[in-house]
Amino acid sequence: MGEALASMRGVNKWYGDMHALKDINLDIAEREVVVVIGPSGSGKSTLIRTINRLEPIQEGEIRIDGELLPEEGKDLARLRAEIGMVFQSFNLFAHKTILENVTLGPMKVLKKSKSEAKETAERILKRVGVDHQASKYPAELSGGQQQRVAIARSLAMEPKLMLFDEPTSALDPEMINEVLQVMLDLAESGTTMVVVTHEMGFARSAADRVVFMDEGAIVEENDPESFYKNAKTERARDFLSKLITH
Repeated sequence: MGEALASMRGVNKWYGDMHALKDINLDIAEREVVVVIGPSGSGKSTLIRTINRLEPIQEGEIRIDGELLPEEGKDLARLRAEIGMVFQSFNLFAHKTILENVTLGPMKVLKKSKSEAKETAERILKRVGVDHQASKYPAELSGGQQQRVAIARSLAMEPKLMLFDEPTSALDPEMINEVLQVMLDLAESGTTMVVVTHEMGFARSAADRVVFMDEGAIVEENDPESFYKNAKTERARDFLSKLITH
């Protein structure tokens, strides 16, 4: 499998007295799709936000492609530019068109020419199915369309790794599938992804590995089939039984 694309070793994080992440050790291989699940407050979003240092850590180390993630400065900005992040809320610039939202990063950070950035953006917007909305503003789009634009904006930066923090939790039910379909297509095309989600169907069909967290710790991890059929820990079995009955 070679060296991990992203690696966490002995990562601990506190918010005051609350021990939010406990001794996290996790490797993500290139082209791997890792889905992180667990009850609310288990540390899933905190975990994913530490991978690009949106959340600082107090102990341990995080490496991207073998390179230690620094705490701040230019090197952090450079490494962070290689990690795409899609949030619950779409975080699009309201005063910019869809096309402008997607071309901004490549022009500013990757120093692409306007025409090159536009060509890339149009191709990626087509890939996520919103190319016909390029001249509109975010407020003119549905939530599902806005989230697909947010994914396109991350992809335009040519990231080595894509992080998704509950990307469908703010969406109406009929919009969830259109976003999950885009994510499935990304997974199938070999994009390296870490996804925090409550969508168990997506975890089953797209994940190479499911990581189950509780109370800030990784309790168990396995391939989806083994995890769902034969979870090893009482805590995971309890979590799954609640999902299946509701």
